[in-house]
Amino acid sequence: MNKWTKHALAGVVAVSFSLSSLNAFAQETVYRLKLAETWGPNTPILGDASKNLAKLAEEMSNGRIQIRIDSANKHKAPLGVFDMVKSGQYDLGHSASYYWKGKVPNTLYFSAMPFGMMSTEQYAWFYHGGGLELMQEVYAPHNLLSFPGGNSDIQMGGWFQKEIKTIDDLKGLKIRIPGFAGEVMARVGAKPTNIAPGEMYTSLERGTIDALEWVGPAFDLRMGFHKIAPYYYTAWHEPGSETQFLVNKKTWQKLPKDIQVILETAFRVAAFDMYTQAIDANANSWASMSEEYPNIKVLDFPPEVIKRLNQEKEILLDEFAANDPQAKRIIESQRQYLSKVRSWTDISTKAYLNSN
Repeated sequence: MNKWTKHALAGVVAVSFSLSSLNAFAQETVYRLKLAETWGPNTPILGDASKNLAKLAEEMSNGRIQIRIDSANKHKAPLGVFDMVKSGQYDLGHSASYYWKGKVPNTLYFSAMPFGMMSTEQYAWFYHGGGLELMQEVYAPHNLLSFPGGNSDIQMGGWFQKEIKTIDDLKGLKIRIPGFAGEVMARVGAKPTNIAPGEMYTSLERGTIDALEWVGPAFDLRMGFHKIAPYYYTAWHEPGSETQFLVNKKTWQKLPKDIQVILETAFRVAAFDMYTQAIDANANSWASMSEEYPNIKVLDFPPEVIKRLNQEKEILLDEFAANDPQAKRIIESQRQYLSKVRSWTDISTKAYLNSN
């Protein structure tokens, strides 16, 4: 074999190797996942989190992850996301943990706690204080994983048809309010209910409910609540309301490690983007609302009402902790972390705001 033959064969081998590499790349597995969200197809901020997740995952995986998003109008079960992801009907979900308290009571601790941690404090608890591990422990028996899915930041106390002057004004009040705050409201005689987002305006307009809380100006302006309820109360019940990305555990375990890492990274980035987007959108929407609708009456709940609600919250937490060892560990973890982190918040964020 002369040198020219050797060179030619070497070239054939090199070309063959290159073609094999290209074929292997072309045949690389594409992971097609389906996501069900609680929100409607054009819900701002909340719906953007799912879209951002899908975009990030596709780009970071070079197209190997493809996520199809079905909004509430498609799957027809806005408060059924837990079951749909658990059963494997969907691989992923975007919703809020406290919606599942009727199925799994200990899920309600991972959205927001009245008079509890603000969003920045809560993120620190999730990622550095053991909160994420506790959340996975709660969801594990249900074939689910749960990851922080974006925070709407401090939520307003809600829209009311009548002014709340004393604690007695809450007795018999029909209010849409989910999670632990609903439990607290029931303790003072209110009648809390959970209504899917698409039904809230009509329920308030028709008098099916007397009041509701949703999120804040960015969400509320779009819903039009200011047109049918004049009193807009400030926050107490959701100082940092976290949504969630639910994952079917069996689906997750079938994914290769690099795909899992890409998804976890996309979860965190999409969640952070939602948080900053919410702050910006609330600021812009409140500027519009206060200018265009000057008759909106922004009120604080009276001190006696706030004091009583806080007392009832603590009594409830003590009762839950006494009756459920897992709840006790979650409650103790949140209380301990809040005590530590709030001490810093008081001499940093709070002190700064008080100085202005």
